[in-house]
Amino acid sequence: MAEPDIHTLTGPYVLDALPADERIRFEAHLTECAFCTTEVAELREAAVKLAGQVANPPPPALKASVLAAIDHMRQLPPLVAGESGAEPPARRRFSRRSVLALAAAALAVAASGGIAIDQYRDRTDAVQATDRMTSVLAQPDARTVHGPVSGGGQATVVVSPRADAAVVVLRDLPKLPADRTWQLWMIDPGKTAHSVGLAAGDLTQVLNGSVNGMVAFGLTVEPSGGSPRPSTPAAAMISMT
Repeated sequence: MAEPDIHTLTGPYVLDALPADERIRFEAHLTECAFCTTEVAELREAAVKLAGQVANPPPPALKASVLAAIDHMRQLPPLVAGESGAEPPARRRFSRRSVLALAAAALAVAASGGIAIDQYRDRTDAVQATDRMTSVLAQPDARTVHGPVSGGGQATVVVSPRADAAVVVLRDLPKLPADRTWQLWMIDPGKTAHSVGLAAGDLTQVLNGSVNGMVAFGLTVEPSGGSPRPSTPAAAMISMT
C-alpha cells in the first residue's frame, strides 16, 4: 500500500494517532515545511478547544470525600507468592468486606457530586460532538484551508471528503451587536449558499450538512436567528477546491 502524502498527516499527528515510524518521519518533515508547522499549530489550538468543551473540573469536596472513605478501609498485609496459603496476585479475589468498603467509597464520591447522573447526561451531546470533530481531524484525506475575516479574525476549515464532514475554527472575530449573528455557509458549484450553522463568536465545531461537491466556505453577518440566504456581503469566502 502506498504511503500517504506526508502533508496530509497534520491531523493524525496532532491527535497522536501516528505510528512511531510515521511520527518520526513527519517530525523531520516539520523542520523543513513552514506550511505544515503552521497547520499543526492551528489544529492543536482547535484540539485544545475541543477538550475544553468536555472538561469537567471536580468539585472542591471530592478529594476530601475520597480520602475520608479510604481512611475507613482496612489495609491487608501483602501476600507473597509461594508462601503457605498465598495465592498468586492474579488470582486474588476481593473479600466481601473489601467490596463493601469500595462501594462505600464510591457512594461518598457520588454524594459529593463527583459522579452526577444529570451532569453526565447534560454533557453527552458535547462529548459526542467532540468525538465527531476528532474523527474528522484524524481522517487521512483531511485538508485545511484558511482565510481572513473582514474586520479582523481568521477562519480555518478542515475538510474530509471521505467523512463528508468539515470542522470550522473561527477565532478573533469582531464582536457583533446583540441582534446580529455570524452565519456559516457552504457554496456549491452553482454559487448557491447552503446554511451550515450560526455562531455568536469564536467557535470550533463540525459544520451541519454535507460538504462533498461544495467549492467554498462563506461567512456572513445576519440578523439574529439567521437568514435563508446571505443578505450581506461575505465577511469571508474561502475556496475549497
